[in-house]
Amino acid sequence: MSNKLSAEKQNMILDGNLFKAILALAVPIMINSFIQTMYNLTDTYWLGKIGTDPMAAITLVSPVQNIIINFGQGITTAGSILISQYIGAGEKKQAVNMANHLFICSMTFSLVCAFACMIATPGIVGWLGAEGTLFSLGVTYLQIVVLDMPFLFTINMYNAVRQAQGDTLRPMLMNLLGISINFILDPLLMIVLDMGTMGAALATLTAKIPPAILCMWLLIKSSNGIHLSLKDFEFESEKLKSIVKVGLPTAIGGSTMQLGFLLMTKNVLKYGSMATAAYGIGNKINGIITMPSNGIGSAVSTIVGQNMGARQVDRADKGYKMAMFMAMAFLFVGGMILSRRPVSQFLVNIFTSDPVVSGLATDFLSLMAFWCWTNSIYNATMGLFQGSGHTMITMLVDASRIWVFRFLTLFICESVLLLGVESIWYSVVISNGTSSFILLILYFTGIWRKSTVKIEQQETRQNA
Repeated sequence: MSNKLSAEKQNMILDGNLFKAILALAVPIMINSFIQTMYNLTDTYWLGKIGTDPMAAITLVSPVQNIIINFGQGITTAGSILISQYIGAGEKKQAVNMANHLFICSMTFSLVCAFACMIATPGIVGWLGAEGTLFSLGVTYLQIVVLDMPFLFTINMYNAVRQAQGDTLRPMLMNLLGISINFILDPLLMIVLDMGTMGAALATLTAKIPPAILCMWLLIKSSNGIHLSLKDFEFESEKLKSIVKVGLPTAIGGSTMQLGFLLMTKNVLKYGSMATAAYGIGNKINGIITMPSNGIGSAVSTIVGQNMGARQVDRADKGYKMAMFMAMAFLFVGGMILSRRPVSQFLVNIFTSDPVVSGLATDFLSLMAFWCWTNSIYNATMGLFQGSGHTMITMLVDASRIWVFRFLTLFICESVLLLGVESIWYSVVISNGTSSFILLILYFTGIWRKSTVKIEQQETRQNA
């Protein structure tokens, strides 16, 4: 049944109605993103019930975990791109072999990084400038949550393999399982058992284990289309080189971007724990309105990947444009609603009862929501370049968005315009808009039309 569904999705992506293909791929990803956001908001909600310091501590250290996760996701992103292009070219055996290489790389990375990060945590949190209670809470949280990396990467591996085949529904269901467990464990461990920040970390870790086990079981089932077959595994240096060539730029771009977020959070901390808490709340709520854009960006990557593998460049272009305008329409309407101060303040007050935190977070959220439509350009075009294998471009744009445009804007607003904490808010909006404009210019150069992945295509396409 799974093979049949994968073939139907592939036919839709390569030959069917593109509007339906975008929705079929993007809607489950949007729901998946919503589930992931709820994963974070659950922690934020319950932490808000026990105080500002726990919320500020998690906001401070979360980018550290995200740096490692984003670097590792470069591996799974590369795998998804390469597998989708092999599928588009009708090379199922090569796609299976790529999945094997991808799994070994991602598991090795997750185990090494989990161990190293746990040891280095006190030094990292101290470097961030945390002291006293903030330091102890940050260390406790980070040392526990990094242990979930092997489980998280198993889930990400499953998501990459399924998404490459055009299946975004099953990954959504896996995350739904995890968030359901987290919903139960958060109040139980944090409030009922009075474990506070440690409870939040344990809930996050424990919630990853059941879906990871289920994902592993599904990955080794041969009836699920592209699957793991490690007993027949033969190492191929070319496969590893392809993963590095496509994945390393994505890994570097994502991790350096997260490092920039980390330094941004450190910069926010100088305005106090209330500003840090407000920054975390605003970012997480804004993540809800931008979910459609993220989902459509991932859908574009799959559609472009398979069509580039099948050498249908014009169809890939058509899918990109259609997806971008769909996302832009949604974000513009949604952003206009969310940017109204009464709406923003109502949402912010769900997560904090502190009037100072509420005011700061409302200002931040209102501004971001008003300009969130630029995310549609950013995410869709990033999906286009990723799907065609041009991850060096996405790396440079990702890195420059934070390290050039965001920090430059921050410096001007703080040192020249003397805007104080509002400098943080403006730096986020301006850097996002600038990067979107640059990506649009790069699209018109047509450089994305030449795939960087070399695949020997068979005469007749075969269903994966």
